[in-house]
Amino acid sequence: MKIETVRGGLCAVKGVRAYGTKEGHNGLALIEGKGQAVGMYTASKIKAAPVLFTKRQLEGSGGQIQAIIANSGCANSFTGEQGTRNAEKMAELAATSLGTNEEEIEVASTGPIGKQLDMELIERQLGDVVTELTAEAAGSTTAAKAILTTDTFYKERAIRIDTGDEERVVIGGIAKGSGMIYPHLATATATMLSFIYTDARLSEEILRASFEDDVANSFNMVVVDGDMSTNDLVLLVSTGQGGAISEGDFKEGLNLVCKELAKLIARDGEGATKFIEARVKGAASVADAKEAAKSIVRSPLVKSAIFGERPDYMCGRIIAAIGSCATVSDVDPGRISIGLKGEDKDKDKVSAVKNGEFMDLSGVARELMRDKEIFIEVDLGLGESEATAWGCDLSYDYVKINSG
Repeated sequence: MKIETVRGGLCAVKGVRAYGTKEGHNGLALIEGKGQAVGMYTASKIKAAPVLFTKRQLEGSGGQIQAIIANSGCANSFTGEQGTRNAEKMAELAATSLGTNEEEIEVASTGPIGKQLDMELIERQLGDVVTELTAEAAGSTTAAKAILTTDTFYKERAIRIDTGDEERVVIGGIAKGSGMIYPHLATATATMLSFIYTDARLSEEILRASFEDDVANSFNMVVVDGDMSTNDLVLLVSTGQGGAISEGDFKEGLNLVCKELAKLIARDGEGATKFIEARVKGAASVADAKEAAKSIVRSPLVKSAIFGERPDYMCGRIIAAIGSCATVSDVDPGRISIGLKGEDKDKDKVSAVKNGEFMDLSGVARELMRDKEIFIEVDLGLGESEATAWGCDLSYDYVKINSG
C-alpha cells in the first residue's frame, strides 16, 4: 500500500462538490456527496439543536446522506423549540436548492451559544453558495474557510491510497476548531467540527468500526482549554465511487487524515504560541496512557509553564497532572522518566526526569523551550501501553480572546 498527500481536501474525493461563503463572523458551507454516513457527536449533556437533528436524520435514513449544510457565527445551541425548527429549516432549504430529499440532509453549526439563527441570512448565503458548488479544490477550501470562528487558518487534508492492484482510494476532510476544544465524541450521545469523505467501497460496519477507533485516537486526544462544546460533530461519508480497499488499509489512511486534522486544531488553539505533543508510554493500560497524556496537555499550569519557557516548573506540573488522574492505576514515582524535544527532530532528547529524579534543567532545556513545538515523552515504567495527546500553551491572548 502506498499513501500520498494530494490537493483538494473534500473535493479530491470522487462524487463530492462543495463551496462556502463568509461575511464577517457569519459563514455558510454546503457539501454535496451522496453515500453512506456515520457520525459521532458531543457527549455534552446539553447538545445543540443541529447535533440532535443530524443524529436523528442519520438514524432515520439508515445512514444515507445527500449533503451537509453548516453555518458559523451562531451555534444554534440552547435555543429551545425555535432552534429545532431552524435546524429543520436549514435542511429544508438545502434540499430544495439541490432538488433532493431533505431527510438525507445533515446540519452543523458553530459560534456563540444562546442566540437564534438569522434564517434570512442563511437563505441568502445558501442561494449564493449552491450556484458555486464545484468539485475543484477551491470548493473544499472555501467550505473550510466558511466554518471558521476564532480559527486563524483553515484546515483541510486529503490523501490517495494506492493498494497495489490498480485500485485507488481517496480520503479527504476539513475541520474547524480553536477554542472550547476538549472533544468527547461518542456514537450515542467555539466548537470542533470535521467532515470527512472517502470514495472507498466499504460496508457500513467497516466504515463505523474504523471511524470510532480513529476518532478515539485523534480528535478525542486534542485539548486546547479543557472545555467541551455543545456542538462537537464529526461525520464520515463514503460515496463508494472509488476503489476497493481492505479494512486495515482504510483504517490506516483514515487514521492519518484524522490525526493530521486533529493536530491542526491543536496548533491553532486560541492565543497559542506553541504546539504541544505529549506521549505517555510504559502505562499499565491504553486507557491509563490516554488519561495521563490528556491530563498533561489539559493542565493550565503545564500550559502556562510552556508559554513561560520554564522546564523546571513544567516538569513538576507534569508530575502533578499525572498524579491527579483519578482513573489511572497506581503510579510508582521512582519509575517515572520525562524526556523533552523541540522542533528540531535531529537533536537528541533532553532527559528532564530520570527514574524519579530531576535532571539539570538549565542550559539546553531552557533553550529547547523557546521552540514553537514542544514534544514531551513520559515513561511510567509500569507496562507496555502508550498514547499521544496534542494541545497548545496558554498565553495572555487566550484570556483576551475569551473575555469578549
